[in-house]
Amino acid sequence: MPKKKITELKDLKIPVHVAIIMDGNGRWAKKRFLPRSAGHSAGSKTVEQICDDAWSLGIKYLTVYAFSTENWKRSESEVATLMDLLRKYMKNCLERSKKNNMRVRVIGDISRLDDDLRDSIVRLVSESSVNTGLCFTVALNYGGRDELVRAFKEMLAECKDGKLSPDDISEETISSHLDTADIPDPDLLIRTSGEIRLSNFLPWQSAYSELYFTDVLWPDFDKNELIKAIEYYNTRDRRFGGV
Repeated sequence: MPKKKITELKDLKIPVHVAIIMDGNGRWAKKRFLPRSAGHSAGSKTVEQICDDAWSLGIKYLTVYAFSTENWKRSESEVATLMDLLRKYMKNCLERSKKNNMRVRVIGDISRLDDDLRDSIVRLVSESSVNTGLCFTVALNYGGRDELVRAFKEMLAECKDGKLSPDDISEETISSHLDTADIPDPDLLIRTSGEIRLSNFLPWQSAYSELYFTDVLWPDFDKNELIKAIEYYNTRDRRFGGV
C-alpha cells in the first residue's frame, strides 16, 4: 500500500539534527559565467538563511560541511579565497549568533588554520556558548577519518596513562572522544548538487542517518528545498536494525 503523501507542514515529523554537505558552489558560478569565488560567496549567504529556516521549522541542530581536510588539494588561489570568506563569515556569524540566540560550534582540526582565524573561532564558540537557540555546527578542516584517528590516539594515550582500559572501549566510548561528543547523531543528512556520496563527512555519526540527495546546487537551496528533504525523511521507516 503506497504511503500517504504529506502535504501539510504541521503533519511533518521534524528531524532533531540535520547535517548538510553543501555542494555545487563552483557549478552555480560556472552556469552564470562567474568566478568560483562568486559561487562560494552566494553559498555563504545560503548558509545564513538556512540557519533561520531550520530553526523556524523546529530543527534543533544543524551541521554543515564548510571545508574538508581534502579541500587543501584545491588551487592555492581558491583555498585563499575560501579562507578569506571564512574570516568574514566568522565575524558576521558572531553578530548573527547574538541576534538569533544561536550557539555555534566548530568541529575539525583547526590547528592548521591561521592564527587570526583560530582566534575568531575560539571567540565565536566561547561567546555563543550561553545561547539556547539553534545549535549550529561548522565542520572546518574536517574529515571523518581524521576525526577517528584523533579520537583513537586520545584513547590510546588514556590507556597508556591508566585512565582507560582497552576492555572498556565501546561504541559510547568512541563517540565520547569525537568532535561531536555532546551532539546527537544526524537524523537526516542532505547533499546538494547531485553527487551521491558522503565524502568523508560524519561517517561514524551518520551510520543510521537518512540520506537525501538533490540536484539543486547549494546557492539555490532554500526553505522549500529543506521542506522537501524533511518530507522525504517522513517517508522513511527508521528501525535502526530492528524489525
